Amino acid sequence: MDTPDRRYRLNGRHALVTGAATGIGRAIAKRFAEEGATVALNYFGGGEAGAALAEVQAASRAAGFDRPHLLIEADVADKNQVDAMVLKAIEAMGGLDILVNNAGIQAYSPSVDLEETELRRILDVNLMGSWHCAQAAIRHFLASKRPGVVLSNSSVHQIVPKPGYLAYSLSKGAMGNFTRTLALEYADRGIRVNAVGPGAIDTPMNAGWTGDPGKRRAVEAHIPMGRAGTPEEMAAVFAFLASDDASYITGQTLYACGGLTLYGDFKTDWSSQTGP
Repeated sequence: MDTPDRRYRLNGRHALVTGAATGIGRAIAKRFAEEGATVALNYFGGGEAGAALAEVQAASRAAGFDRPHLLIEADVADKNQVDAMVLKAIEAMGGLDILVNNAGIQAYSPSVDLEETELRRILDVNLMGSWHCAQAAIRHFLASKRPGVVLSNSSVHQIVPKPGYLAYSLSKGAMGNFTRTLALEYADRGIRVNAVGPGAIDTPMNAGWTGDPGKRRAVEAHIPMGRAGTPEEMAAVFAFLASDDASYITGQTLYACGGLTLYGDFKTDWSSQTGP
């Protein structure tokens, strides 16, 4: 029996990736384009968006595809901007099959000092932004009577506490039930909803430790696999979940974390009596 060429798993699909100018979002957009998808790259505030689009276009051509990839600027925290973005993506690409909620922010603050405005800002982007995008995408899936995929970039902090980052932890903790609830609600309508939970990944968001050898060693000492992950490794997981290879998977968070969620400190038996 012939096996499908994995390079073309997303051939003919139309995808919208939020926060696609840098980091994991940029890697996802590139990987999707390499597998044949047409990609709308969302960004907010300029920066590296143009370079990201050029990289996606080059990767697409190198893989043998000529797709009309595009950039769309929008603040996902603003519902009106999200609705306009999704409509523009649908009109430009001729449809929408895959949404990737990737846009996200974080900020350090001891919880007792956390201002409500800062809490709301992070929740508005990470959680409400994902909701705005998912709602618009699902409405399109239902109206077009076609199957669709909603993927969200969560975190190991969906289940692992992160002191000093309460707002971020709240947003990612909620992502678990966000994913499961939408998945259950629309499972019989051909809409799959899943999330990916990255661990410590070498991205601009983690620049505080990735470029400092000492800090990097300290972080990686807590990772059972002994190293940080790459955006490309995360993109491969998203591509799998977006494809028909994951056709029977919905409502799940797949942790791609090098074993962080295994609580590696317990590899050494410090919590139980051993020996005679």
